[in-house]
Amino acid sequence: MEVFYRTHNYLIEHIGTSLVRRDLMDEIDWNARLIGIKGTRGVGKTTFLLQYAKERFGCDRSCLYINLNNFYFQGRGIADFAGEFLRRGGRVLLIDQVFKHPDWSRELRLCYDRYPSLKIVFTGSSVMRLKEENPELNGIVKSYNLRGFSFREFLNLQTGNNFPAYSLDDIIHNHEHIVKSILSKVRPLDHFQDYLHHGFYPFFLEKCNFSENLLKTMNMMIEVDILLLKQIELKYLSKIKKLLYLLAVAGPVAPNVSQLATDIQTSRATVMNYIKYLADARLINMVYADGDEFPKKPARVMMHNTSLMYSIYPVKVEEQHVLETFFLNNLWKDHKLNKGEKGTSFLVDGNLSFRICQSGYKVKSPPHVYNVLHKAEIGRGNQIPLWLFGFLY
Repeated sequence: MEVFYRTHNYLIEHIGTSLVRRDLMDEIDWNARLIGIKGTRGVGKTTFLLQYAKERFGCDRSCLYINLNNFYFQGRGIADFAGEFLRRGGRVLLIDQVFKHPDWSRELRLCYDRYPSLKIVFTGSSVMRLKEENPELNGIVKSYNLRGFSFREFLNLQTGNNFPAYSLDDIIHNHEHIVKSILSKVRPLDHFQDYLHHGFYPFFLEKCNFSENLLKTMNMMIEVDILLLKQIELKYLSKIKKLLYLLAVAGPVAPNVSQLATDIQTSRATVMNYIKYLADARLINMVYADGDEFPKKPARVMMHNTSLMYSIYPVKVEEQHVLETFFLNNLWKDHKLNKGEKGTSFLVDGNLSFRICQSGYKVKSPPHVYNVLHKAEIGRGNQIPLWLFGFLY
């Protein structure tokens, strides 16, 4: 146990002080006894746990961070370890990579039933279905999602500002006022292209090659988050990777499922399942026509965020696709997006039409269509700067 305390203290002491404090920190009900924090690999779940520990407990031994990658847990259950931690005065156990333990959900249930004075906060993959696939946790776990950096968070980090987030309704109706308050402190467009290229994943802060690190992370998403959690045999790994590549190269269009099945030598049904797994892993997003949903074929398959686009196939990154991906990724958190009607890009929440416009585009559209403008610092009326949608969270 002392080894884990030493590791915990070292990590707390060496966590960066200049990192962006994520808004999720204030959205979580920390009074809950069992809290699950899901998120795609690379978005900062480990850092989030450590920031919580440092902010609320410092080096107080009542809180302990553990990572189930540690071989120690190959021979010991979570509930057994939690019991010993509790006897030593522990109150809050932070468990990273919980799914690395084969009986993690059953063990968490045991902890919940046996130790009513213990709080557990754990992290897991976005592929995990905490309640649907683990009925023993239904009704006792509160689940939250940690996303990659928004443009707002990226801008705050780069410039030292503390801009707040705005709702979609605020942006639509008050964008001119909001933009003026931001422009008085910073020029967002000076940082926008950097964000599109490498701003979504916090590890751009590390002193390493960002693209190589992202490619490594993407491979881990498929090899661990999909194959391990969905219990897919290793021999099918190359098929899933090839499918992701083919979807990325094709651009944001409806997938030709029959051709994809031929290309990766599998069935149409398997292709659709793989596409769903890639979406669960936050590698792609599926955009449906209004009224449609899985298992129907999506109207468009898009990359989950713009950083992925520049890493998978950088020589074929088209500006319009990047802009639409940025818009989708930001609204996807709290809003429903469908393929837009003719002449528009997206239908949002069933009644709002948006057209994503490249710079130099001559805006001609009905008043009910919102034109989202690239490289525009400030908008007017139904013309709104694209970068401002990066302030939605």
